[in-house]
Amino acid sequence: MLFVAIIVSALWGKKNSAGFDFALFPMLVGGGYIIWSTLVAVLETRKITAGVMVVLALVGTAYVGEYLAGAIVAFMMIAGELLEDITLDRTRHALREIVKLVPSLAQVKKEDGFKAIPVEHVQIGDIVLVKSGERIPIDGEIVKGQAAINESSLTGESLPVDKSVGDKAFVGTLNENGVLEIKTEKIGQNTTLGRIITIIREAQEKKGAIQKTADKFARYFTPVILGICVLVWGFTHDLFRVMSVLVIACPCALVLATPTAVVASVGNAARRGGVIKGGVTLEGAGKVTAVCLDKTGTVTEGNIKVVEVVSFSSLTKEDILQKAAVGEKFSQHPIGRAIREYAMASGLTDIPDAEDFRMLYGRGVQATYQDSLIEVSNSKALEHQKKQSDPAIHTFIKDQEQKGRTALLVIVNQEIVGGISVADTIRQDAKVMVAQLGQIGIKKIFLLTGDNEETARTIAGEAGITHFRANLLPEDKLHVIQELQAQGEVVAMVGDGVNDAPALMLSDVGIAMGVIGTDVAIEASDIALLSENLLMVPEILSLSRRTLRLIKQNIAVFAVGVNLIGVALASSGMLTPIVGAVIHNLASFMVVSNSARLLTYRYEHR
Repeated sequence: MLFVAIIVSALWGKKNSAGFDFALFPMLVGGGYIIWSTLVAVLETRKITAGVMVVLALVGTAYVGEYLAGAIVAFMMIAGELLEDITLDRTRHALREIVKLVPSLAQVKKEDGFKAIPVEHVQIGDIVLVKSGERIPIDGEIVKGQAAINESSLTGESLPVDKSVGDKAFVGTLNENGVLEIKTEKIGQNTTLGRIITIIREAQEKKGAIQKTADKFARYFTPVILGICVLVWGFTHDLFRVMSVLVIACPCALVLATPTAVVASVGNAARRGGVIKGGVTLEGAGKVTAVCLDKTGTVTEGNIKVVEVVSFSSLTKEDILQKAAVGEKFSQHPIGRAIREYAMASGLTDIPDAEDFRMLYGRGVQATYQDSLIEVSNSKALEHQKKQSDPAIHTFIKDQEQKGRTALLVIVNQEIVGGISVADTIRQDAKVMVAQLGQIGIKKIFLLTGDNEETARTIAGEAGITHFRANLLPEDKLHVIQELQAQGEVVAMVGDGVNDAPALMLSDVGIAMGVIGTDVAIEASDIALLSENLLMVPEILSLSRRTLRLIKQNIAVFAVGVNLIGVALASSGMLTPIVGAVIHNLASFMVVSNSARLLTYRYEHR
């Protein structure tokens, strides 16, 4: 309507036969809206906002009787604000799409069968029915049925995962085939998806150093421009020049430069299973110069298998395996699980409980069973042996390490009675990931492991990693990170988020892999990748680098550059208020549009 009124007033002429300037009407309507919105903004922020300059320009056009110019300025400002809102809304679309994944109703088991109730009324312990084609409304454990679950909404992986009784199911994932009954364990904001939504919302508000600098600059911008206006008036006494300066000079583009890019980047990552915790993290990730990779479960599959069992005593291999299984009964380490699985597959279906169990960090485990002290440790156990060990033990360790395996010693009452070797396989995409990290400019890549040097060298060689550190205790990984930071490197640590939590927190950017359903990992890391797709690591770091470049481009070109040139031209009388309004809004629109390109950004490796 405002646009139509402006056209009519322009065609009608400055004044009709009644002596009334029709342009006054659209100027009052558009100007009134701008004055009202500016007044609200000033009262809410208790600061002089950029809108004050536009209000002063409108007052000036009214004072000199240029109502058409005032109406056009008001229209351009309102139209520009609308375009900014529409474009900015696109950057927030990803978060809304994630929120939509949560079903509004859940089929909950009652005494008379399953009944549909609002999902917010579901309680912990409720049994929820999920049929084929439905999304899961809660986090929980499957107690009945089996199905193919599409977890792409969380992990970004398109292939469905087969799940059955005992497996975990997560809210927002899709049951593609089958019927499940799930016992509710987490609801609402406590679910994996709920935590992700909360983190993304917080991330979009967190400000990095660049944003804080821009905000500080913007606070002083308006008073400086008002001072320039006084000088222009003092030298020229040309009110039109003053109004042109007021219209074109606005920190809107500067204020939008960083947050729009951050929102778009966070949304991009979220759609593909990456949770980035705000502008500070994006800035840090964009400056990474060195990457440290944990071996087990990150570079390797973490699917460890027992490949050999030997005896160094009168005990049989079956006895050795039985004692190792007892020692590892309560271990959550992948090696412990591998030994238990191998023992059960070998016929030891009932592994007895140990009377006492404790972790020997960086070495192994220790447990007490039937008055025997059982230990399953790596080669570091030899350092604690008081008597000379059998040469066959050293030969066993050397042979296994040369094959890239991990050698474990089974010790009963301080005597080494047997050995077990386990092996892991490198992830298929590990070598590609390392190559892509190099392509985006990261030259220092380290493999960190508690394994022996030969195994570390073998795995590093297969992955194309030139630097590795072996025989590391958990605290040793911290020392490696500190050493790199002391050399001026910006360090990213990539691990599983649980065992590597201290290293993730010490590094400049902690990236946790495969953390779906793991709250500890999500909290400990700066960037949480829900899937185990290693190629997401260079993808996220490349996205962060691109974000930094676009932020600097937004500030240098569309914010500071346009303002400086515009103010100079307006002060010299080369710009009218109308042209100033067009340029002003064009700069802000270009900032938002430039940032919106990050929504569809994908790293294209060479």
